[in-house]
Amino acid sequence: MADAKVIPFGEEPRSRRRGGRRAGRTNQGHAQGPLKPVPEPREEQWLAQDIPEVTDAAEAGAEPAGAGWDRRVAQGLSFLRRRITGEYEVDEFGYDKDLTDQVLMAMVRPLYEKYFRVEVKGIENIPDTGGALIVANHSGTLPLDGLMLQVAVHDKHPADRHLRLLAADLVFMLPVVNELARKAGHTLACAEDAQRLLERGEVVGVMPEGFKGIGKPFSERYKLQRFGRGGFVSTALKAGVPIVPCSIVGAEEIYPMIGNSRTLARLLGVPYFPITPTFPLLGPLGGIPLPTKWTIQFGEPIPTDGFPPEAAEDPMLMFNLTDQVRETIQHTLYKLLVQRRSVFF
Repeated sequence: MADAKVIPFGEEPRSRRRGGRRAGRTNQGHAQGPLKPVPEPREEQWLAQDIPEVTDAAEAGAEPAGAGWDRRVAQGLSFLRRRITGEYEVDEFGYDKDLTDQVLMAMVRPLYEKYFRVEVKGIENIPDTGGALIVANHSGTLPLDGLMLQVAVHDKHPADRHLRLLAADLVFMLPVVNELARKAGHTLACAEDAQRLLERGEVVGVMPEGFKGIGKPFSERYKLQRFGRGGFVSTALKAGVPIVPCSIVGAEEIYPMIGNSRTLARLLGVPYFPITPTFPLLGPLGGIPLPTKWTIQFGEPIPTDGFPPEAAEDPMLMFNLTDQVRETIQHTLYKLLVQRRSVFF
């Protein structure tokens, strides 16, 4: 046992490399030098080099392959459990936050991300806490711009804020749309509801152009209509919240409205009946919007907390603030249109 030698893994015995005579000297008792450390196999060395990279990716937040689907399945099962057991809340306006976050936003998000490829600017102008009134232009024949605006605030704001849109009466007269709108946080466009939401610290969205904006002909695209009598300014003054102007580019071209059948509109009880290059000529296919490229920009907030309480009753002040918000949105629209390379890219 005293003459036994340790042969490193992967090396040939010295007797084979140097011949039998050198081996004989070793067997005769000559002292050997200290044994060299056993080298790691190449495969083990390769694995050892890759381990830090995997660790760094995990520390950076990257999910292993398949982990995303596992997480979605777990979230889906948790959502179903909450719906079955009733562990969710609906506020006095009918807003179901759990359903909106898990289902409704997920249904609209592909349209937002993949189809219209919405680019958001100035999201930091929406305050992280407290109430705020977002005032935006309205267009597109169908109110898809309101939905895209809601997704933009929901997904892009760093404080995870939710937009409560004020909608017209017609929205709450349609059977299925009524329920979905309530669940998504929309409420009737009246001063009382808006003020209650703002005083609770909610972010409220309003599109003062109404049907005049959404149903205007294509020849008048990106030309703002009247903002009414400034009711939204009065509401913001009473609640003492900032007004955030918002400009949306891209919605005007999704359904180019080249005509309006007033007769059909009266028969159906709707404000207008649009005629576009594809509708009603192509039937249901004409209802598919054109895949335009959108940009949503939030402007700098206009503070209202510095005005006295009686300022909400001052018609001249409301007119000036309304005109300031409108001009800000119009100027930003022109600026975005100049910067836009193409309608679709």
